[in-house]
Amino acid sequence: MKIWSKLGMSAVALMLGLGVGAVSAKLPPPSEEAKAKAVEAKAKADEAAKKDAENLGKAQDRVADRYKKQQKAKPATVAATKK
Repeated sequence: MKIWSKLGMSAVALMLGLGVGAVSAKLPPPSEEAKAKAVEAKAKADEAAKKDAENLGKAQDRVADRYKKQQKAKPATVAATKK
């Protein structure tokens, strides 16, 4: 039983060691062309996010206006209270 425990600990240590090696590996720096593409993609994404936010705000305003109109159209009911 003890040998399996030691074997398991060794396996865990081996996996951790391999994981640290993989994490510490470095990639080469991106080229100028890749940097330019990344900047362009970020600008497009920012513009799309801004447009989506504006559309969401307009939709929320329409829903709020419709809700207010529906509430005004409802007849007011007064509930009798018990004394």
